[in-house]
Amino acid sequence: MLHELLLALLGYTGDLIIDEREHQKSLGIHLSPDAPVSDERTFKLAPDTSFIEPSERDLIEKIITLGFYYRELDRFATKSRNLSWIRSANVSPLERAAELSKGKAVKPSVYRRAIANGIVEILSVYRSAVLHIEQKLLSETLPILATVTQGLNKFFVLLPPLYELVLEIERDDIHGGQLLNLLHKRCHCGVPELQACIQRLLWHGHQVLYNQLASWMVYGILQDEHGEFFIRRQEDRDVEHGSSHSDVSEKLARLSTDDTSLTDWHLGFHISLDMLPEYIHMRVAESVLFAGKAIRVLRNPSLAFRFQDQQISRGTQKIQGFTGRFAYQEEPLHDMKLIGEELLPQSEADKIEAMLQDLKESSEFHKRLFECAVDSIRAIAASHLWQLVVVRADLNGHLKALKDYFLLAKGDFFQCFLEESRQLMRLPPRQSTAEADLMVPFQLAAIKTSSEEDKYFSRVSLRMPSFGITVKSSQVDLPKAKAYPDGNSGAALSNASSEISLDGWDGIALEYSVDWPLQLFFTQEVLSKYCRVFQYLLRLKRTQMELEKSWASVMHQDHTDFAKHRNDRINCSISQQRRQRCRPMWRVREHMAFLIRNLQFYIQVDVIESQWNVLQAHIQDSHDFTELVGFHQEYLSALISQSFLDIGSVSRILDGIMKLCLQFCWNIENQESSENTSELEHITEEFNKKSNSLYTILRSSRLAGSQRAPFLRRFLLRLNYNSFFEATARGVLNVVRPRPTIPVLNQ
Repeated sequence: MLHELLLALLGYTGDLIIDEREHQKSLGIHLSPDAPVSDERTFKLAPDTSFIEPSERDLIEKIITLGFYYRELDRFATKSRNLSWIRSANVSPLERAAELSKGKAVKPSVYRRAIANGIVEILSVYRSAVLHIEQKLLSETLPILATVTQGLNKFFVLLPPLYELVLEIERDDIHGGQLLNLLHKRCHCGVPELQACIQRLLWHGHQVLYNQLASWMVYGILQDEHGEFFIRRQEDRDVEHGSSHSDVSEKLARLSTDDTSLTDWHLGFHISLDMLPEYIHMRVAESVLFAGKAIRVLRNPSLAFRFQDQQISRGTQKIQGFTGRFAYQEEPLHDMKLIGEELLPQSEADKIEAMLQDLKESSEFHKRLFECAVDSIRAIAASHLWQLVVVRADLNGHLKALKDYFLLAKGDFFQCFLEESRQLMRLPPRQSTAEADLMVPFQLAAIKTSSEEDKYFSRVSLRMPSFGITVKSSQVDLPKAKAYPDGNSGAALSNASSEISLDGWDGIALEYSVDWPLQLFFTQEVLSKYCRVFQYLLRLKRTQMELEKSWASVMHQDHTDFAKHRNDRINCSISQQRRQRCRPMWRVREHMAFLIRNLQFYIQVDVIESQWNVLQAHIQDSHDFTELVGFHQEYLSALISQSFLDIGSVSRILDGIMKLCLQFCWNIENQESSENTSELEHITEEFNKKSNSLYTILRSSRLAGSQRAPFLRRFLLRLNYNSFFEATARGVLNVVRPRPTIPVLNQ
């Protein structure tokens, strides 16, 4: 009987000790090897055993439960270690997900296999204990059950919790990071032997985690065939969220036309919260994600960048003489392959691998050491990515180009462009040729200024978002200057006005062509912010120029009339009357110009130049790519907030003021043909209201306490240096419409 008991302890039942599930074979029910773990203990003494005393029966029933636990744990380990589910590397994640969704196979798990390896280690210790008991029983003259109980006493503490663990794993289909999380929670118990066993299982699970981390953070490869790592591919999430196979395939095909490493950076990977263990902080997971993406970028430079780097190397070696040039021509392809290693030296990759190997060899998981290692690896990746983007890709040169063209730092170029396009912008844009018409003054401005020699100018494109495709500045030949026929200009104006507003030119925008790897820094979101500021600044500069041109034009006409009629008393008196009548309007124009000039100076000097200097200081001090991205985001946010573009009420008032200024200029120049001044009076009244509303809002307590306060005070000081705005803002908003004479604003 004792030998049958020992066999039952190893999962083998017989006539004396039976398994109730196997006993049901007579009823036609067979126990499959792949059957789930039983949730009830099925090892029992045979009911016809009458020769065993009740006290011994209870003891044997207790002992054979260990055999049941052993067999169920062994079945779980055997199923989890079955290598038949390992898939071919050629199976795509989409096909695998499609198969799993149809229920064709049980989802495999490398983490379960690792835990099963740990369970096998524990069961081997159990088998050795049973063997030792057998040897001890054989050596005794009178074998007793107490020997068995004494030898297996510690396993009554270990096997039942392990059985409950695998039962929960199978019942809830736990795998990946969820399995690590479960084991980490079970480690917190008051039984040292059980705690040591669970920690050993967790160690086995962490071996898989460290292998995946090494693949991701050393080579930039996501080694996760079964979706168990907390870093996931974007297409896997699309499949999980119900996107069809064809939709995802189409999306991947569209993305494959771009550079792979940049597509991966922006859209390729994300953190799966379901698979992120709770003891790994989100900040640490984001560092892991960043480090892996950075390594992918560094190890996979684009072909254009490789070719460019190859040309630079060729030029350097030509300078070194004939020997160097000949050596370069001997193995050009080999040099191109070395570019990826230059961006991430092998010594740095070895350092990262050594950090992960130290964590892997530790018998326990130390959270602080793990976080320190991840932070160090992230710092290495960020430093080399900074070297690539800032130094080798000339980030500062491109930032300067964006400042020159999007922030109007090249004032001579845009002054020339607006002067050349002034007559064109007096008419509404034509739907079919708006962009092409603008390219004429755009190219003329480049020829007449220093922009033609600027190597970054070819990257700038002028576009009209509502009027079709973009016209590249480097792709358009300079045609002859176009002009609308004088006889049709009025008709064109009236016909187009019904469809398109005269302010249709406010949609003028710029695009900037960015090469690898600068797309990591200049994302579409960043470039759209630059474009938003550009449109605002261009409207402001156009308004300022129109106010100056209208003054110059009318003064020139006045001097011409005076020269013609200075000896003619009648005509001379008429000119003097006209001059006297226009004097109030020029005061209004001066008030407009005063506001626009101060706003323009405030934005260009107090905002753009000061923030640019802050950004340059950060670039000089920082050697971390993510820090640099953060500094640049702060730079753009400061430009937008300190220019009041994020305050709807202020930006609407400023837009209204600029439109009123343009209307005022056009009406002044057309006044010779019309003596009606009611439109000018209306413009003057609206301008007074809006300008004083602007001043009232800007000096409000809500803005005074915001981050804009120091810069806002400078602007208000310029506007109200003689208390004019403060004095007029008190009552102008409630003033009734003035009499039919243009009001004179005493300053």
